[in-house]
Amino acid sequence: MKILVLNCGSSSLKYQLIDMATEAALAKGLVERIGIANPRLVHEKEGAGKVTIEAEIPNHDVAVKLVIEALMHKDHGVISHIGEIAAAGHRVVHGGEFFTKSAIVTAEVKKAISECVALAPLHNPANLIGIEACEKLMGATPQVAVFDTAFHQTMPEKSYLYAISYGLYEKYRIRKYGFHGTSHYYVTGRAAAMLDKPIESLKLISCHLGNGASVCAVDGGKAVDTSMGLTPLEGLMMGTRSGDMDPAAVSFIMDKEGLTTKQMESLLNKESGVLGISGISSDFRDIEAAVKEGNARAKVALDMFHYRVAKYIGSYAAAMNGVDAVIFTAGIGENGIGTRLAICEYLGYLGIAADTEKNNVRGKEVDFSAKGAKVRCLVVPTNEELVIARDTLALCK
Repeated sequence: MKILVLNCGSSSLKYQLIDMATEAALAKGLVERIGIANPRLVHEKEGAGKVTIEAEIPNHDVAVKLVIEALMHKDHGVISHIGEIAAAGHRVVHGGEFFTKSAIVTAEVKKAISECVALAPLHNPANLIGIEACEKLMGATPQVAVFDTAFHQTMPEKSYLYAISYGLYEKYRIRKYGFHGTSHYYVTGRAAAMLDKPIESLKLISCHLGNGASVCAVDGGKAVDTSMGLTPLEGLMMGTRSGDMDPAAVSFIMDKEGLTTKQMESLLNKESGVLGISGISSDFRDIEAAVKEGNARAKVALDMFHYRVAKYIGSYAAAMNGVDAVIFTAGIGENGIGTRLAICEYLGYLGIAADTEKNNVRGKEVDFSAKGAKVRCLVVPTNEELVIARDTLALCK
């Protein structure tokens, strides 16, 4: 069974075609700049080089059509006809309180996704467009929606409620939802396998550290708290997002700078984080290079990020009354050798100690705990696409 996994952004579309017999990605790619100037599709067949296809791509209907054509191409394709795609799995960012697990796409599911647009205005419309584009092109082929928020629906009220009027929660469902749930689910499952223990017996803290970053407390396989909130802005300082700050600072800045709500949201989401502090870049590789050159603001940005990750780990260890392992994943978590060490240095009181030689890896599963450490430290490369494919398979059998 071959499953097409799609992740639609407002002007992009990432995809993988996965053979579920082996769980291998037969092909993958990215359609960029949909609906704007100079669009292109970069397609890669497993075991072959990348192919760049330039074409007019005014909308997601055309983007999906180009993806299917690339997958069927006589030279760089991996299937002979569209019927070989048994189902399509879609990443959907926000499922609100509607979904605690993945769901086969129906009219009711699409309506619920639409009702969550106010909670994820940059993501859910694009996710829905991708689903509808596949429906037009692939007809009766089953579609499955896999929600970033679903894994976090096991959080208790004491974790997800904000200390505002309860009536506002009842009226608008203003609460913590959390994101990166597919990633946290995957890596905690892999961590249990690496530790050779049932996940039901483990207290795990998953650190998804990329340009967007979040920490999740997972007790017995269930999420009990996570750092992102109503939107992905809450929580850790990130590449361009501010993360946690005094809410009163928002109105103060708006008054002083004469900003509209939209301008303030843009400042907090796109001009803050390590970019805002360093003044250099949102890319941690650029920040680390600047630190080596003696840039003081870059060092402050990096120190702030390490400190805040460590604080969340500490708070979640307290929330679960213990922790068995801390997991590092995503671009920075998987590749940031120095970042992992810097964070672990804060956590000796928990029984965490890193082995610098074992830690000297990028993008590979490894337990880099020092001998005798009470709490394990793991690197687990995430694979959200595989989770989406597995859920799709389970629902479409």
